[in-house]
Amino acid sequence: QVQLVESGGGLVQAGGSLTLSCAASGRTFSSYAMGWFRQGPGKEREFVAAITWSGGGTRYADSVKGRFTISRDNAKNTVYLQMNSLKPEDTAVYYCAADPNIINIVAAGKLDYWGQGTQVTVSS
Repeated sequence: QVQLVESGGGLVQAGGSLTLSCAASGRTFSSYAMGWFRQGPGKEREFVAAITWSGGGTRYADSVKGRFTISRDNAKNTVYLQMNSLKPEDTAVYYCAADPNIINIVAAGKLDYWGQGTQVTVSS
């Protein structure tokens, strides 16, 4: 079992930065690929970024490439999402997720574990 708790959301002006954290409980965290998703107002949930269990591989949605960076610290059971150059269209609830296979995360398939989400609001 893995429990995920996101934090770090908030209100930021366009062009600003935020770093989200996702703390995981469970001894098997380091064996899971991790991902970030978001759901904006009136929109479906969409894939944002993913990272392999080792941290050696990452994937990004085209809309965030070059602005967002996903990373993880397996010693701290935590995955991060550094968000720079934020835009109003980045406003959403951000969720982290865990799955043994990064391909499932990128494909936004049925994933093993989800967090409860953290709100990010970008003002223009």
